Amino acid sequence: AAFVKIKVVHSNILEIFIAIVGWIYFLAWSISFYPQVVSNWLRKSVVGLNFDFLSFNLTGFICYSIFNVGLYWVDSIEADYFAEHPRGVNPVQLNDVIFSLHAVLITFVTIIQAIIYERGDQRVSRLAFGILGVVWLFALISLFVTVGHKITWLTYLYFFSYIKLFITLIKYIPQAYMNYIRQSTDGWSIGNILLDFTGGSFSLFQMFLIAFNNDDWGSIFGDPTKFGLGAFSILFDILFIVQHYCLYRNSSGYVMINDVPEIISDPEDDEE
Repeated sequence: AAFVKIKVVHSNILEIFIAIVGWIYFLAWSISFYPQVVSNWLRKSVVGLNFDFLSFNLTGFICYSIFNVGLYWVDSIEADYFAEHPRGVNPVQLNDVIFSLHAVLITFVTIIQAIIYERGDQRVSRLAFGILGVVWLFALISLFVTVGHKITWLTYLYFFSYIKLFITLIKYIPQAYMNYIRQSTDGWSIGNILLDFTGGSFSLFQMFLIAFNNDDWGSIFGDPTKFGLGAFSILFDILFIVQHYCLYRNSSGYVMINDVPEIISDPEDDEE
C-alpha cells in the first residue's frame, strides 16, 4: 500500500543532541589518527607500528567510504534502502561520510610515513597480502554480478560494509600480537587508542539515540558496519589500554631484528 513518509520524532531537542553526539564522535575518531602521525614525524620512525594493521586499515576505510557515500549520496541506492525499510531512517549521517573519507586520506599519509621513515625490517606479511587479495577479488567478482543484475547495488554496498566489519575484527590482532612479542607498546600511540575509544562509545550512543527518537530499533542493524565498528573498536581499545598501562608499563623498549625481539639496553647500565 502507498503511504506518505513523514518523519516523527519524540523530541526535536533530542534531534539536535543526536547531531552534536555525531560530530563529537566524528571529531574524536578523526583526531585519533593524528597522535600516531605526529609520533612518527617526531621520531622519524615507524618502528612499533604494525604494517599489517596499516594495510588492513586502508582497505577497511576504502570499503567503509564506498558504503557511506553510496547510501548517503546516491539517490537510487537510498531509494532501494527505503524500499526495504519503508518506515525507517537512513542510518548513514553526513559525519559518517566525512569521517570515512578523511580516514582514507590520513591512512595514506601514515603509509607514506612508513615508506620514508625508519622502519627496521618491518613489512606487510604474506598472510595480510593473501587476505587483502581475497577481499578485493570478492569485491571485483561481486561487481560483475551486480552489473549483471543478479543482485542490487544496495546489496553490493552491503558487501563492502561486511568487508569493513571483517577488517575491523582482524586488523588490531597483528598490532596486539606485535606488542606482546616486543613486550612493549613503544611506537604505538596510546593517544590514538584513547580517542578511538571515545569515538566508538559516542558512535554507539548516537545509534541508540536515533533508534529511540524515531522508534526504529532496526536502524541499529541497518548499518551493521557502524555498529560493529564501534563495538569491536571499544573491545580492542580496552586490550591496548591494558597492554600500555598495565602489562608493559615499565618496558624499556624493544626493536625487532629478524622477527626476534631484542632489548635496547642503556649504555650506563652496561658500564656498571
